[in-house]
Amino acid sequence: MALKTPTPRDGERETWGKKVDFLLSVIGFAVDLANVWRFPYLCYKNGGGAFLVPYCIMLVVGGIPLFYMELALGQFHRKGAITCWGRLVPLFKGIGYAVVLIAFYVDFYYNVIIAWALRFFFASFTTMLPWTSCNNEWNTPSCQPFEANWEASAVNKSQPRHNESDSMASPQPFTSAASEYFNRAILELQGSEGLHDLGAIKWDMALCLLAVYIICYFSLWKGISTSGKVVWFTALFPYAVLLILLVRGITLPGSATGIQYYLSPNFEAITQPQVWVDAATQVFFSLGPGFGVLLAYASYNKYHNNVYKDAILTSVINSCTSFVAGFVIFSVLGYMAHASGKQVQDVATEGPGLVFVVYPAAIATMPGSTFWALIFFMMLLTLGLDSSFGGSEAIITALSDEFPPIGRHRELFVACLFTLYFFVGLASCTKGGFYFFQLLDRYAAGYSMLVAVFFEAIAVSWIYGTERFCEDIRDMIGFRPGVYWLKLEQLDHALNNRP
Repeated sequence: MALKTPTPRDGERETWGKKVDFLLSVIGFAVDLANVWRFPYLCYKNGGGAFLVPYCIMLVVGGIPLFYMELALGQFHRKGAITCWGRLVPLFKGIGYAVVLIAFYVDFYYNVIIAWALRFFFASFTTMLPWTSCNNEWNTPSCQPFEANWEASAVNKSQPRHNESDSMASPQPFTSAASEYFNRAILELQGSEGLHDLGAIKWDMALCLLAVYIICYFSLWKGISTSGKVVWFTALFPYAVLLILLVRGITLPGSATGIQYYLSPNFEAITQPQVWVDAATQVFFSLGPGFGVLLAYASYNKYHNNVYKDAILTSVINSCTSFVAGFVIFSVLGYMAHASGKQVQDVATEGPGLVFVVYPAAIATMPGSTFWALIFFMMLLTLGLDSSFGGSEAIITALSDEFPPIGRHRELFVACLFTLYFFVGLASCTKGGFYFFQLLDRYAAGYSMLVAVFFEAIAVSWIYGTERFCEDIRDMIGFRPGVYWLKLEQLDHALNNRP
């Protein structure tokens, strides 16, 4: 039985106040912490500038088409993920529930990262940053401040070795002050033996997490009428900070070495399958199809909005942001390597260790370190909040559209949702909370999101039909997608039947 092409409905649905509100919301969701702490490291690890080859190929082949597909689906059906997939292919309505569950689980731990950034932000209101010294109650005898590492390295280089035993002697093990501050003061991992021993709640972190959810609530409780205004700050502020940090970074001694490590091409690396896997993973997770966010945001567009332009513009901005962030990060890593007498590869890392240990340690040595710390952690806050807004809006919109009573009591539902998030998130605010965080980080999305998007592509291309989908797009924006967007057999048909 042939599927009936859905017609645009719900003409009274709320729409974005301005087109730029939508663009900033999508950009803010796509440009997140992974652009800062993951892409630069992957580029360095996988052949430097040569990594851009598989990255751009994956972006063109998979990332942008999926990004465009979800935006177009959301705008045409003007519904969240559950209702949208139920209309498109009723048999695959489970895709909608799947992506909502993925966003639901990710929000359990993602907001904890924002709470860490907020905790660091509050700790930066001091003339001497607390991760610069080893004279604190949380420090161990093996702690050394960054300046001590620098001086010890310089002394070791200047002193000749007098005998073979000196050359064979291993250096005394030490931990950096910044590392001990994050692990022992913020996380207090020394108070837990593992996931089975979460320990007591750290109320400073619990209050930071509560503050994050209060910000999220008052940004989302009224829908896009409030979130569309908030993103003017949260989406644009990171770009201002990245520009400031870029200018500061390239003026630091040793920055050129760091940038050279970041960009120097090693084309042999791209012959390794893992490099292509890393490129595909970064493109996929950065652009964000499979969370239901793009569907939700696009559902508030006007029906005839040119979603094609929006998809190209926002995906290109996202990729360019990742590339520029690499200069920001590696210019400072080059400076840190220069100051400590190490190689760049010895200080380069990814994930929380980069933005909560390595980068803060480098900031602490700069003149005006308090200022740099404040704007850096404020940037992390705004980067995280934008993505958190998107994940929460995907859940709220999908459930509100599928179950209208939820939409009629949006403020109450959002309050209940964030209250649940907060109480579950308290497990990440314990002394063993980092283990709980890692559990969710490892298993909340990952393969489940890949499976969801795989079935999305099957549903649109092979069941609903690309031809029907192209006609839907033409009805919205006045022209069909070009041959680049079509399936191979349709591309062959189009080429063989061209005038």
